[in-house]
Amino acid sequence: MLRSMLTAANTMNALQERLDTISHNIANSNTVGFKRREASFAELLAQQVDRLPNDEAPRQTPPGVRYGNGARLASTMLVSAQGTLVETGRALDFAFTAANQWFRVQVANANGDTTIGYTRAGNFSVTPMDGRLALVTSDGRPVLDEANRPIEFPAGTTGFQLSPTGTLTATDASGAVVARVNLGVTAIDRPQLLEAQGDNVFTLPDVPGAARELNGNLRGQIGVKQGALEQSNVDLGEEMVGLMVTNRAYQLNARAISISEQMLGLINGMRSS
Repeated sequence: MLRSMLTAANTMNALQERLDTISHNIANSNTVGFKRREASFAELLAQQVDRLPNDEAPRQTPPGVRYGNGARLASTMLVSAQGTLVETGRALDFAFTAANQWFRVQVANANGDTTIGYTRAGNFSVTPMDGRLALVTSDGRPVLDEANRPIEFPAGTTGFQLSPTGTLTATDASGAVVARVNLGVTAIDRPQLLEAQGDNVFTLPDVPGAARELNGNLRGQIGVKQGALEQSNVDLGEEMVGLMVTNRAYQLNARAISISEQMLGLINGMRSS
């Protein structure tokens, strides 16, 4: 009975973590550029029992009994599939038309240092900074150019035009060009290595072959669209089905604990009598 209770309790812990993952996906179903996560399970250590009584009758199953100890959450995999593009008409809304391309932004560490972060959320804006206008994300992080420098424009910049290859041209009120920069874009070939930093921004460890910086001057490397935003790739119907299935599995394991407790109570009652 104790084994059945422990097995069910271990599985319930893993199912609770999957419920948390699904809830996080549903909560961010309207977040621009959000990428859903998918939970995967693995079996805990199992015990093989071979010392069984000899039985002359032919067996229909392999010798011995394999006792499991439940399941655990092996990993939560980031699903980098392309989200739906929605037209906004706003000049500083950018959306990738390829699944594995990410904007580079500046991320501040706890010790005050800065590193490169990655995001698919292209709802940018400009903010005054030291007499110039800085291009920033929705949470105020500086957007980087192809040389990993924060993108800035002269004060008085009013117009922005983005080419399909990621070149951003800024103009003043008279229509004169005042700045032209290439957005910093990276192709991440191993998205499972991305580490969440909050606000839909990720960092990437220095692993060979994990990412490639793209060049906007080379045709076909970058695909980006102005006046549009990529929505999250969360399918609410799929998430609700997963929520119900996980909840049923949780209830089944909770029922197993309850039945085991009742059987232990019966055994204790027989001993006392």
